[in-house]
Amino acid sequence: MNVIKISLANLRDKPLSTFLSTLLMALGVGLISLLLLISQQLEDKFTRNLKGIDLVVGAKGSPLQIILSSIYQIDSPTGNIPLSDAMMLGRNPMVKEAIPLAMGDNYKLFRIVGTDSTYFSHFEGKLSEGRLFQKTLEAVIGSKVARQTGLKLGDTFAGAHGFDEEGHVHGDAKYKVVGIAEPNNSVIDNIILTPYESLWKVHEGQEGSQGNAIIGEMIHGPEADSTSNEPPQEITSLLIKFRNPMGNVILPRIINENSKLQAASPALEITRMLDLLGVGVDTIRWMALVIIIIAGISVFVSLYNSLKERKYEMALMLAMGATRSKLFLMLLLEGMIISILGYAFGIIMSRIGLAVLSAGADQSFHYSFEVLAISPLEGLLLGGVLVLGLLAAALPSLNVYRLNLSRTLAEE
Repeated sequence: MNVIKISLANLRDKPLSTFLSTLLMALGVGLISLLLLISQQLEDKFTRNLKGIDLVVGAKGSPLQIILSSIYQIDSPTGNIPLSDAMMLGRNPMVKEAIPLAMGDNYKLFRIVGTDSTYFSHFEGKLSEGRLFQKTLEAVIGSKVARQTGLKLGDTFAGAHGFDEEGHVHGDAKYKVVGIAEPNNSVIDNIILTPYESLWKVHEGQEGSQGNAIIGEMIHGPEADSTSNEPPQEITSLLIKFRNPMGNVILPRIINENSKLQAASPALEITRMLDLLGVGVDTIRWMALVIIIIAGISVFVSLYNSLKERKYEMALMLAMGATRSKLFLMLLLEGMIISILGYAFGIIMSRIGLAVLSAGADQSFHYSFEVLAISPLEGLLLGGVLVLGLLAAALPSLNVYRLNLSRTLAEE
C-alpha cells in the first residue's frame, strides 16, 4: 500500500476543504514571513546608515525629522544653520569627526547632497568609475542614481529646487558627473554628492525676484533679505562622531539649551520610532499567529470529519492487511502535506507582497527591499507550521486505533 499516493488521493477527493485549510495556513505564514523580512531588512538599513554617527545637529524642530532627513534622506530638513556655528562645533575637543550636509535640491527625485569627502569615506563608499569631487559643481552619483537616470561619467545635469519634480530647475548652473559609486547598500546608493559650496554657487546664479525667493526659502530662511546677492554661508545639518561617550552626555544638552541649534541623538530617535512601529507590527504578527492556529483547527476538523466518513474504507483496508500504524501514518501525511503546501504558498505570497512594497518604497524614497532574501527565522517558522500540522492531524488520527473492525463492516 502506497501511503503517500493514498494521502494525496484523499486530499484531492475533498478539494474545497483542502483548499480552505491550505489557504488559511498560507495567509498566516505569508504575513509572518513578510513581517520578518521587512523587520530584518529595515533594521539592517537603519543600523548600517547609523554606523558611527553619534549626534546630528540641525535647525530647531523635530529631532526625528532631523535624523530622517540628514541620515536616511527620507524627510524634509527642519531648516538651515550657519556654517560658522557648525565649524565651531566641529572644533570642540569632544568631537572626533564632523560632516557638513547641505540639502534642498534634487535631480529626478534623487537628492543632491552637499558635503565633503569625509561623508563618502564614512559610509565606506568606493568608486566604480571616475574620481571623487574636488571642486564646486562636480558630482559623484550613487549606483541606483546612475541606473535609473542613465547618467554617465562626464554627463552634465541641472538640479531642481526642493524634493519633488515640480521644483524650479537651476538651469544656469549645471553639475558634472565625475564619479559613480559602487553599490554598498547604504544611503550613498540613492543620492548625488557634491561639495556643499556647489549649492551656494547654484543659488548665487538665480538672481531676480523668482531666483531670490527660492534662495530665501532654501538658504536664507523665512526672514531672509531677498535683495541680497550674497547668500549667507549656511548648511542644513552636521553629522557628529564623538571621541568618547562623555560627548554624547554633555554636548547635546549644551547645544539644545544654549544655542539656536537642535541636537538629535540618532540611536534614541530611531529606537523611539521602531518602538512606535513595533506596536503595529506586533498586532499584525499576533493576527497572523491566530490565522495559523485557525488553519490548524481547520486541518483537525477536516481530518476528523474525513475519518468519520471513511470508517468503512479504513475497516476494509485493515481487513485487507493494512496495519493501524500505516493508516495512522496516512492521516498524519495528509495534515503534513497541507502544512507544507500552506508554508510554500505563504512564502510565495510574502515575496509578492514584499515586491509590491519595494516598488512603492523605491518610487517614493528610493529605498527598496531584497525580494529574494531569506530570513533565518523562516526556518523556525517552517518547523512551527509542521509541528502544528502534525498535532492537528494526530488528534483525529488516533481514532484509527479505536476503530472496531467487525462492527464497522457489519454496519455497512
